Amino acid sequence: MYVHFFKRFFDVLGALCLLPLVLLVIMIFAPLIWLTDKGPIFYNATRAGKDYLPFKMFKLRSMYVNAPDIRNSDGSTFNSDEDPRVTPIGRFLRMTSLDEFPQFLNVLLGDMSFIGPRPKLYCPEKYPDGLPPEKAKSFKVKPGVTGYAQAYYRNSISQDEKFYWDGYYAENVSFKMDFKILCRTFLSVLGQKNINSFN
Repeated sequence: MYVHFFKRFFDVLGALCLLPLVLLVIMIFAPLIWLTDKGPIFYNATRAGKDYLPFKMFKLRSMYVNAPDIRNSDGSTFNSDEDPRVTPIGRFLRMTSLDEFPQFLNVLLGDMSFIGPRPKLYCPEKYPDGLPPEKAKSFKVKPGVTGYAQAYYRNSISQDEKFYWDGYYAENVSFKMDFKILCRTFLSVLGQKNINSFN
């Protein structure tokens, strides 16, 4: 009952309540982002949603225009305190997680949930024979603004470990688990823990 009705109900209710704050954050930081290098305000990446269907994820841009795509050895996104691709305002946005706020618009649209596996890159060409079973698990539910791996480990673990914990969440989702993840997320963000990527 929770997964099929109340989870979406809480998503819509929460997203509507946060909408004024989301719009305020966009209004404050949009001019600062644009003035940095006269580039776009949003970074609209194509991500894999539930059942591995693509969608456009909203995010405030934190990197310079045309910054090179640098990956860790496991294919995950590279993050570092000294990353020269990140703008000064982008560094603040990442540190406070304010760059993620526009994703609540995705929640309202139904592409995402408040809590679920973090959205992963949509790369169907990487899996010509279909997703491996251990990775397919994490796409049984909608991706989330925050999730189990994000709340407990943020960027300190490898991509394979993230897939494991995302799959664990997808197979055990409950109101109790979502509540714990939400509380843990606040502690992780406020404490600025595990911001940088696994190396």
